[in-house]
Amino acid sequence: MTAETDSNTLSAGMPAPDFTLPTGDGRRITLSDLSGKPAVVYFYPKDDTGGCTRQASEFSAALPEFEALGVAVVGISPDTEESHAKFARKHGLTVALLADPDREAIEAYGVWAQKSMYGKTYIGVDRSTFLIGADGRLVRIWRKVKVPGHVAEVLEAARAL
Repeated sequence: MTAETDSNTLSAGMPAPDFTLPTGDGRRITLSDLSGKPAVVYFYPKDDTGGCTRQASEFSAALPEFEALGVAVVGISPDTEESHAKFARKHGLTVALLADPDREAIEAYGVWAQKSMYGKTYIGVDRSTFLIGADGRLVRIWRKVKVPGHVAEVLEAARAL
């Protein structure tokens, strides 16, 4: 990842910003280590909340299908490694969850954004998904993701690679 990455200009065909982040199970995952293999990188706001739990559960359920296509799947939020470990245990999640409390990847991908809920404005993670080709370039970007049906849509796009 480069400091000059302008996250607002990420688009299909561009190189995906690289990152190295820890998981809840003690590993570290570097995007460029997956080079030669397509990947889905999805960003979500917070562990153990309704929409985030459903999204992680659906990606976990579909993980065997993604793996059969040779596609890696990782979820990223600003929560800690410990939070991810507890979240994964509680819900039986199998998708890799990466901790980004310093918002390295979150900001590189332009998902740290102004949001509003119940009339209040705040800054947080904008639920977004990035499909990255085996060449390390962005293939497809989904921003402001609505959870219902999203994983099926991403799986369909992965099948088209």
